[in-house]
Amino acid sequence: MSTFAAAVARGKNGWTASELELSGVADIDEVVDRLRDAEPDADVSLLFVEADDQYLVILRLDEGEDLRVFGSDSAFADESRIGSLLLGEVEAPALEIDELAAPPAADDEEEDAATTVGDPDADPVGDADLLSDLGITSHRLLALCGQEGMLPSDVTAEICERLGCADELEELREA
Repeated sequence: MSTFAAAVARGKNGWTASELELSGVADIDEVVDRLRDAEPDADVSLLFVEADDQYLVILRLDEGEDLRVFGSDSAFADESRIGSLLLGEVEAPALEIDELAAPPAADDEEEDAATTVGDPDADPVGDADLLSDLGITSHRLLALCGQEGMLPSDVTAEICERLGCADELEELREA
């Protein structure tokens, strides 16, 4: 299974992005250590792990806070070692993809447009609210992950655009 792991971190000088190598990691603690090492002084660090144009996992570390994890589909944990490592201990989120037919709580036109479910069998897991204080509600995150035709890289790009670090991510992809 091919994976791409991008760490984006917000520090004193804005956002930075770097690719993380996850092959050979033994456990989630080693992944967290690599994420912290990518930008040690960051107040927010995010890791986007894209696998086989099918799965997306987002990890979030805040200064002094516990790790928060979201996965677009629990099947990733069954299909790969890295998926199991990242999602093995994660529980289902408060919202399910099939609940996206309900109108969003926020007055965001983009959220209204992104309610088409792409994979009704997808079973998102984890903390779908992990980006809400950064401007991406749980409903929006689930809608992006469930939107027909959206690849994990598209979801990552959309999130980074909203966060203001799309250029850093694009430079990383082109390197």
